[in-house]
Amino acid sequence: MTETALPVVGFHPYRWGDPDRPAALPDATRQALAALGATPPAAGPAEIADVRPAPSALPDAVRAELAAALGPDHVDTGDATRVAHTGGWSLADVLRLRAGDASAAPDAVLYPGGHDEVVAVLRICSAHRVAVLPWAGGTSVVGGLAPDRTGFTALVALDLRRLDALLRVDPVSRTAELQTGLRGPRAEELLRGHGFTLGHFPQSYEGASIGGYAAARSAGQSSAGYGRFDDMVVGLVLATPRGTVRLGSAPKSAAGPDLRQLVLGSEGTLGVITSVTVRVRPVPRERVFEGWRFPSFEAGADALRALAQDGPLPTVLRLSDEAETAANLPDPAGETGGVAAGCLAVTGYEGEPAEVAARRAAASAVLRGHGGEPLGPEPGEAWRRGRFRGPYLRDPVLDGGGIAETLETVTFWSNLHRLRADVTAALTAALTAQGTPPAVLCHVSHVYETGASLYFTVTCAAADDPIAQWRAAKDAAGRAIRDAGAAITHHHGVGTDHRELYAEEVGPLAVEALAAVKRVLDPEGVLNPGVLIAGGAP
Repeated sequence: MTETALPVVGFHPYRWGDPDRPAALPDATRQALAALGATPPAAGPAEIADVRPAPSALPDAVRAELAAALGPDHVDTGDATRVAHTGGWSLADVLRLRAGDASAAPDAVLYPGGHDEVVAVLRICSAHRVAVLPWAGGTSVVGGLAPDRTGFTALVALDLRRLDALLRVDPVSRTAELQTGLRGPRAEELLRGHGFTLGHFPQSYEGASIGGYAAARSAGQSSAGYGRFDDMVVGLVLATPRGTVRLGSAPKSAAGPDLRQLVLGSEGTLGVITSVTVRVRPVPRERVFEGWRFPSFEAGADALRALAQDGPLPTVLRLSDEAETAANLPDPAGETGGVAAGCLAVTGYEGEPAEVAARRAAASAVLRGHGGEPLGPEPGEAWRRGRFRGPYLRDPVLDGGGIAETLETVTFWSNLHRLRADVTAALTAALTAQGTPPAVLCHVSHVYETGASLYFTVTCAAADDPIAQWRAAKDAAGRAIRDAGAAITHHHGVGTDHRELYAEEVGPLAVEALAAVKRVLDPEGVLNPGVLIAGGAP
């Protein structure tokens, strides 16, 4: 077929979010861009309807086999569908499409209706050396949707949106089996019908999928209370060109290494995860967010560490540094309870009312003991209300002549302040050297007994080649992360952007072992080639 088989779910191919709800820059952000030297470009972005990919390279014979396996209505070679499956949500992906460049578009988009159809597609593609891009939410920001098609006959995107069911709920064990094409909001809606929640709310929640959560080891805003997504998974089903792998017959086992953890975070390179069995929890009867002011980032980090190590842990626990507090959290019409100096911490509590009250009181005593000033519920509620709005502002920033992008890392508590200083300095130096001094903001996004994740937001004026501009900055930040001994990613994943630094982090023998697993499960190397580990066609 040549037209879209199924609608592209509510998300503009090169704009974060719903085109029916365009974001507008707040006045403070517009003024900040002007102060950084940004000027709107002379021409706006290309109209997405006018962007044309190269003609499909998928051979007719392969297309016929795929149509026989899936039905002809579920093999789409239309331009609009292919463009909508080009790249992810990183700055580079967005800039290319805004420039009208769809050269990375797949040659077809496939819509399997179940696990067996996924296996059939992978076998067909392996036999004909067609590269496969597993696709669920399409929200990767690290080049995870940019496979190396060199040496392959063609590239197809395997869109899992028809795998969108809640397969079963076990209320006694508090588990649920979800197909991986489910988007986050729909998964929560289905679980609420049974009185449960997954409790997983990353900033990409409105667009991301269960499959993406699993493939990239996602972490959500409530990780202090609910854990990361890989903590929630107790079982999974993996489709590969050689057949099916089913893992997770019990919550824990001593029967060899936990192979679930090998699949989680594999970014579509070892197989296609078609369903996951996850731990769920009752929908909370009470939810409270509040803000705390600390005189410095160091003081706030000490308070967070005390809660992470000795408890009690809030469900949500975050800390903005001085720059982020000043830039994003001033007090427009009372939105954040008067936070205009120091550092803002946000705490959130979910659960039964009595348990929430007790945990909140005990945590508040710890925060006060570390110099925290309580600001009441409004700062936390303002943060909660705006939680999913931030990424939508990137496109109007681009329209205003700026660039905005994020990166994250994780380290041990003893290394936290050095890491923040080194990455901030590296980003500032790299962008200032290009004549575009930046604003670099940072917050602690996830905490553990032994360490914490740092999340950086960078904004500056766009240079003539903003893709190269950001690449230079991100390379400098990545080098600073590795030199500080931290992990190159906490929850965004490796993709292609972090591949070389990931290999350096784990070492050549570990990379060789991972490549050996890929050769067993995917002998022709068709699954997301070049992502996570180097190498395209074998």
